Amino acid sequence: MKKIFLVIVLLLSVTFSWSQRGQSIAYIDMEYILENVPEYLDAQNTLDAKVAKWRKKLDEQARHIEILKTDLANEKAILTKDLIEEKEEEISLKQVELRRLESLYFGPNGDMFSVRKQLVKPIQDQVYNAIQSISLRKNYDFVFDKSTDLVMLYSNKKYDISDLVLATIDRSRLIAEKGKQREERNLAPKNELTDRQKEALAKKEQAQAKRIADVEAKKKLIAEKREKLLKEREEKRELLRAKKEALRKKKEEQKEEQE
Repeated sequence: MKKIFLVIVLLLSVTFSWSQRGQSIAYIDMEYILENVPEYLDAQNTLDAKVAKWRKKLDEQARHIEILKTDLANEKAILTKDLIEEKEEEISLKQVELRRLESLYFGPNGDMFSVRKQLVKPIQDQVYNAIQSISLRKNYDFVFDKSTDLVMLYSNKKYDISDLVLATIDRSRLIAEKGKQREERNLAPKNELTDRQKEALAKKEQAQAKRIADVEAKKKLIAEKREKLLKEREEKRELLRAKKEALRKKKEEQKEEQE
């Protein structure tokens, strides 16, 4: 409650300051932006694959420990005290190792944190650089992120610059790719390409075209899902308003009947 109150005060303060000094405000949807950045999707897939591999290893070790426990329980009656203690110590050591691996993979400074930082931070930097460039160009004083804990009590679509951020990232990527291609051409031999080089170039172009098509298809699917979600939310709001209106009319009718 305190957090929401502070956010409301912040929004009211910004709104008052905006009206007094003519400041400009915009907002973004970071989740929507990242879902439409191909590098982010690739990084997320890479991270998911690593996480699945780590979890599989932990699950296998946990199952092995359970088997050892079951075997010990079944054989305890026929084992000597020394053998029982030896097996219990083995199980204890494996449990310690399991906890160590869990911390190594998923702890606060574990592998998942490091890999996510390594993969995602460059993409986040792209987004922040694009936001900074747009803010400087359009003289925005504040840019909020709609997908964070900041409570957006109301958001007008015309102030959403998420698509503009994506377009800026795409433009930067295109410029970088053209620069790389120019460097490759300058470094390449001046003689005509061999058949093998032509074949390799054709395969590369086909792969790039397929990747672009896949990305566009994912973007379209995400946009459709988002549009459907917005439509469903609007329908729910309309239904709620209709129910409130019907309840109000019913109360008025009951009041008239009592009078």
